Amino acid sequence: MADGYRIIGAEMSPYSVKVRSYFRYKDIPHQWILRNAASQAEFEKYAKMPIIPLVVTPDGTGIQDSTPIIDQIEKLYPETSIHPAEPVTQFISALIEEFGDEWGNKWMFHYRWARDVDQISSAGRIARMRAPKASEQEHDAFALQVRARMVDRVWFVGSNAVTAPQIEAGFQEMLGLLDTHLATRPYLFGARPAYGDFGLWGQFYEMWTDPTVGALIGGGAPHVLGWIHRMLWPRAEGEFEAWTALAPTLMPILTKQVGRQFWPWTLANERALAEGKDEFSVALGDKVWTQKPQKYHARSLGMLRAKYAAIADKRDLDMILAAAGCLAGLRA
Repeated sequence: MADGYRIIGAEMSPYSVKVRSYFRYKDIPHQWILRNAASQAEFEKYAKMPIIPLVVTPDGTGIQDSTPIIDQIEKLYPETSIHPAEPVTQFISALIEEFGDEWGNKWMFHYRWARDVDQISSAGRIARMRAPKASEQEHDAFALQVRARMVDRVWFVGSNAVTAPQIEAGFQEMLGLLDTHLATRPYLFGARPAYGDFGLWGQFYEMWTDPTVGALIGGGAPHVLGWIHRMLWPRAEGEFEAWTALAPTLMPILTKQVGRQFWPWTLANERALAEGKDEFSVALGDKVWTQKPQKYHARSLGMLRAKYAAIADKRDLDMILAAAGCLAGLRA
């Protein structure tokens, strides 16, 4: 393994491409290994959980879960840092990363499996990835199996007949807000990619590859489209911006998307898990959101709280988070 890192993942996994983009930005030698039957033996040797991506280090250690992977590798390769030096923007970047991973995934998974055109596109690509040598007849049968299995799983991200309009309206609002924010900068926090870029971009990249959202992005969000392309091979083009420069267009995202949608959901999800509920409901603006709890998210919320706790002087940050509706529950 001395020749570098190995990333076992999939092109259609937002968390896999997120890690690959990070490795590319850091210029860390690595191999991109498709997760299929050919890589199964290596995956089983190093993986502790049945999830991708799996990063196998040069010394033969397996690391899983995209956020801990990046956190661990960033300690080994601190230059060029993906964390702004300013405490306010550094934490907001971490908050956006979490938002992308957890709430952005609702948009991605819903849109990918909500309509026939996207189901057919996605199931066919997944089937070809998992069984590249299959005959056409075998491929078609496998694609039908993938489609049926994945459509049946949309409940996991909270997608159902009631929440579907909420998910789509929320995404379309976010697309407009993000396009405005990226109109004057190449990345979310300035002229180089930050932690938050990788988490949010993985979901947007996947949606861009699907017919329905690909048309929305290509037809009306040119700055988001440029960012999606840029993040495939990200590079430092300058410095991070100060919060005062970012706030006019980033604060609406924090307030309308993170504070009004994601944050009340994440705290309600945590409460539901603590109380052993099979289902929970929470008011998001003037709508009620109902779904089964997501167990993993409580763990990632704990990691975000640890990052918040590590900040020595929180006065300015707390004012911003309170104004955006994202402060409650961080001190838990």
